[in-house]
This record gives sequence, structure tokens and C-alpha cells, in this order.
Amino acid sequence: MKTGKVALITGASTGIGKEFSYIHAEKGGDLVIVARNENKLVELKKEIESKHKTKVHVIVKDLSLPGSPKEIYDEIKKEGIEVDYLINNAGFGGHGKFYERDWEQDLTMINLNIVALTALTRFFLPDFVKRNSGKILNVSSTASLMPGPLQAVYFATKAYVTFFSNAIAEELHDTNVTSTALLPGATETEFAKTSGMDKTDLFKDTVSARSVAEDGYNGMLKGKLDVISGLKFSQKMMMSMIPFTPKKMILKQIRQIQELKQK
Repeated sequence: MKTGKVALITGASTGIGKEFSYIHAEKGGDLVIVARNENKLVELKKEIESKHKTKVHVIVKDLSLPGSPKEIYDEIKKEGIEVDYLINNAGFGGHGKFYERDWEQDLTMINLNIVALTALTRFFLPDFVKRNSGKILNVSSTASLMPGPLQAVYFATKAYVTFFSNAIAEELHDTNVTSTALLPGATETEFAKTSGMDKTDLFKDTVSARSVAEDGYNGMLKGKLDVISGLKFSQKMMMSMIPFTPKKMILKQIRQIQELKQK
């Protein structure tokens, strides 16, 4: 399975993850695609292998389960696949006041957004360092740069992803291995509907998953530390003012744009 670089992509069945798969295959690379939905993964495998003549290995796993990352790593080693790019894309959010939300759902979010991403990085990174090559792309969010009233846990998980990615990037400074964090803004994926954010001002003007994936993929190849993608001009202005704005004011503004709009 070595016609080109091999990319392992989690959350590959939809949205940004699916676009990562297309982009990598277009460049002649082979894939290991991971998600819960077997039908969508098999369909994606058939499409890519037929169109691009690259090899696609499907792994059906629920990454929110504690044992899944190790099972994925073990399967890949057993198959003799050498992963060149680890793209930790799987994740989800949820809307509502923290004290009113279902705890099991938020715990699952933490397990997927933080624990699985960290575990996969820990399993594959020693292999990358040993051969002194490899790239990691962790999909975070512009949400990681601020607190998130009405999405408290989601914003906090993405803050972890960004700072974790940045920290290990510095730890790898004397190697040819890189760690990149992708920080998308509001993107046209199933995320908004799944999280309940499709009824907020924040998601009334989104960018395409393809453009975000291209920015992230190209940034990974260049070994960039952070890649911010998909922000409109007004959003860029707001982001630039965060360091100079009182935190209480930021919290109020974020809460307001994340409140559900009545029809």
C-alpha cells in the first residue's frame, strides 16, 4: 500500500474529513479512512479507488470508545501500513447551557475531541520520530482562541487541541516531523446541524469544507504551526480585537451570536 504517501484520516466519511480524503487521493496518495459509518466509508473507498487508482484501507471504529485508538494503531501495524500523515479530524460539538446538557454527550465529546486525538498522536508519533519523517494535522477551531458560552465544553476541547498541537510542534523542533493545528471558522458541514448551531448567527454565512481542507492540507505540507481558515472580514476583525477586549465583553458577544434564533 505504498504508491505515495499514506494519510490516516479520522472522521473521513463526511465534511472536512471527506475533503481531506479527496485532496490526498488527487495527489496520488494512499489512504486509511476511519469513521463509524461503514456504508459511507465503503462508498468513499470505491469512489476514490476507481477515480484515482490509489489504495484505500477502511477502518470502522467509534473513536469515542477508549480502546479504539490502540485498536486502529494495532490494525495498521498488522497490515504493514506505514502512515506518513496523521490527520486527526474526527470531532463534534453541542449547543446549550453546560448545566442543562446531557453529561454523557459531553463526556463522549471530550473522549472524541481530546482523548482519541491525543492517543492516536501518542501511538504514531514515536514511529514518525524514529524514521525522522511524518506530519500531524489536528483539526481544531477558531473557537479554541476564546471561551464559548453555550458551547462551553466544545470550545474548551478545541483549546486543548490547539495548544497540544503547538506544544508538541516545539518538542519536534530538532526533527523533520511537524505538527499543525487547523483552526476553521464556521464551515459548511454536518457539524452545524448536529450541534444545533445551524440556527445561530454564527453559522448563517459559512465557507465550503473543500476550501478549509485545502488550507489545512497545504499548511500541513509546509509544516505551519497554525492555519486559520474560513473567516469572513468581519470575523477576522473580531478575532484581531480579542486580546484588547475585556473578557466579560467577549463572553457576552460570543453568547449573543450563539443564541438560537426563533423562527
